[in-house]
Amino acid sequence: MSLPHAILTALLEKPSSGLELTRRFDRSIGYFWSSTHQQIYRELGKLEQAGRIRALPTAAPARGQKKEYEVLPAGREELAAWVALPEDPRPVRDPLLLRMRAAAVVGTHGMGAELRRHLALHERQLSEYQEIEERDFTPPPTTDEGRLRHLVLRGGIDLETFWTGWLNRAIADLDTA
Repeated sequence: MSLPHAILTALLEKPSSGLELTRRFDRSIGYFWSSTHQQIYRELGKLEQAGRIRALPTAAPARGQKKEYEVLPAGREELAAWVALPEDPRPVRDPLLLRMRAAAVVGTHGMGAELRRHLALHERQLSEYQEIEERDFTPPPTTDEGRLRHLVLRGGIDLETFWTGWLNRAIADLDTA
């Protein structure tokens, strides 16, 4: 996945200014595709220059007024072509797993505390996702758009459920060693 595609997706959902877009990323897309505000603004400029988005016309241009962007047909075509591309799953690249492998050869000092810290972070994220599901997907969606958004959230819930279960087992294994 790439940031331009994430931005095109967000703008197709709702035309937005750069500031609104960064806030929406912080509350939704950023859960699974994070980006800094500077990266988003830089990418907006590139997408506009490439003719994939445009700033909506304003009634009275004023200095410092925020631009609101919309996706142009070329941007929609680019996103549709990208959605249709095959892509293999990516290997897991998690520093915690590498650190655990290293602890196997240098000792586990501090590893229990780090596993507990990660567990607390994943439990917090799981709780947040479950609250979003309760708030936004009760009753379950009936449109394809709603079902796909819910599936993305369910993916996050399932991943956090995996991590909390795995971390609980890892902590128990280290505690009994």
